[in-house]
Amino acid sequence: MNTRYRLICYASLIGAMILWSSSFPALKIAFRTYDPVVVIFGRMAVACLCFLLFFRYFRSIRLKKGTIKYLVFMAFCEPCLYFIFEAKALAYTTASQAGIIAGTLPLLAAVAAHYTLKEHLSRQTVIGLALAIAGSCWLSVTGQASENAPNPPLGNFLEFVAMICATGYIITLKKLSRFYSPVFLTATQVAAGCLFYTPLLLLPSTTLPSEIDIPGLFAVVYLGAFVTIGAYGLYNFSLSRIPVNQASVFVNLIPVFTIILGWLILNEQLLPQQYLAAVLILSGIFISQGGTISEVPVSNAVKPCSASK
Repeated sequence: MNTRYRLICYASLIGAMILWSSSFPALKIAFRTYDPVVVIFGRMAVACLCFLLFFRYFRSIRLKKGTIKYLVFMAFCEPCLYFIFEAKALAYTTASQAGIIAGTLPLLAAVAAHYTLKEHLSRQTVIGLALAIAGSCWLSVTGQASENAPNPPLGNFLEFVAMICATGYIITLKKLSRFYSPVFLTATQVAAGCLFYTPLLLLPSTTLPSEIDIPGLFAVVYLGAFVTIGAYGLYNFSLSRIPVNQASVFVNLIPVFTIILGWLILNEQLLPQQYLAAVLILSGIFISQGGTISEVPVSNAVKPCSASK
């Protein structure tokens, strides 16, 4: 992979991380007035409408034999289960704390890639994972209940479960990227999300909107059109061309971006001991990923394949 092409992948990953980081405060804004199920369904519906522009392209795609089960599992992990846990998490904790917990994803993905994709797992990664988990526990224990975060320990735990679901998505996506384009894989996630969340709208526990709230509506449209399509599209594009452990390094940026955006948009503040816990998490991530961002031989990278295969 030449330097220019590698930089395009890295720029795509940074863009995806900024968009994903912005999803935490956007969800908090949407949840103020709309039921979480309504928000997530609306997010998927907006993304589906955007993907209608690619309808002719999708008609030419032929499913590869033996990949359907992986497509189903990928979509079940994310967006189906992932958004359930993340929605519940953000009901109990702050966007900043959830973003910090999201920083453990690279370590979880590295461990999973070692056992499923046979990617190298160093001692540094194991040590870093232990530090990051310890920091996550510390962050949760020191969290204080407030109107915006009534139960931080529970919310942070649910966000960690969401990261486990995201790990399943990343590993499965890596397998599927050999056969399908990033656009098709992102569209599959969106379509599955719509199908999954539609019946949940009919549950008695779901509160359907009775009025239009402009900030909440804007947040839902932003999540669907920019975060769901933009972030997942950029990440899927990059992951189809570089290894999991290299792409996952960039997830380390989510805690930093989320703290900044949480402060700018929601005026969120961390306690002094929580900043120390965040430093411990980021230290674990830094230790585990030391020297990872380096050029990967072309033979080790996944080469893009035609989506019509």
